[in-house]
Amino acid sequence: MGQIEKLTERIKTIPVDLTYDELRRLMNYLGYQESNKGKTSGSRVAFCREKDKTVIILHKPHPGNIVKKYAIRQLLKNLKERGDL
Repeated sequence: MGQIEKLTERIKTIPVDLTYDELRRLMNYLGYQESNKGKTSGSRVAFCREKDKTVIILHKPHPGNIVKKYAIRQLLKNLKERGDL
């Protein structure tokens, strides 16, 4: 099992120690690119996929790098609805 497959299985368990870097790596693998919503976006970040114009908006963790559980649940819901997981 490769690293991305392990990461995919890990995120499905809604881990308490998932880093934003891991989340970004998975999203990039799925074809999404990170995009800030502008100067006033605060901690919101959009992951956009050009091929089907899909946009998923999440809150980037701060001040630390650990993604909150609610954000992981929201991401999983969005990815499952789109058939990515």
